[in-house]
Amino acid sequence: MINAQLMQLIINASNDGIVIAEKEGDEDNILIYVNPAFERLTGYDRDEILYQDCRFLQSGDRDQPSLERIRQTLRQGGVCREVLRNYRKDGTLFWNELSLSTVKNEVDGHTYFVGLQKDVTIQVKAQQRIAQLEKDLAEARETVRRLEATNGANKPAN
Repeated sequence: MINAQLMQLIINASNDGIVIAEKEGDEDNILIYVNPAFERLTGYDRDEILYQDCRFLQSGDRDQPSLERIRQTLRQGGVCREVLRNYRKDGTLFWNELSLSTVKNEVDGHTYFVGLQKDVTIQVKAQQRIAQLEKDLAEARETVRRLEATNGANKPAN
């Protein structure tokens, strides 16, 4: 069995952000723990955000389909993995892959959520660039097809 001190060293060494939130009421999920990687990822110091609802990461950008799936997981319990737009303390956008798991404490009946957060901005931007290139290529092919059809129609008959 791993002792608490070793467990803390392991969590602090993680490259991914780790948060623990406690469910309060129907909508609030209050951060009770963040690891150093979360602080580096978001630019927020733990003292600024502990005991706050974790929605601050979306700033005003709350109209995201993945947020509804996260809310459903929080209501029903269970697990989910979603990619969403989050914002660092300085306001810069980053794409966050959030793996969320529900933990029910049978001792006090409280429900907690453990979130693993990974910055996937580079991957999302690469996917967006590939999609744009595929669109540009399809448009170029259509232009070539139209030009070939026009040139074929303008050729004199032999």
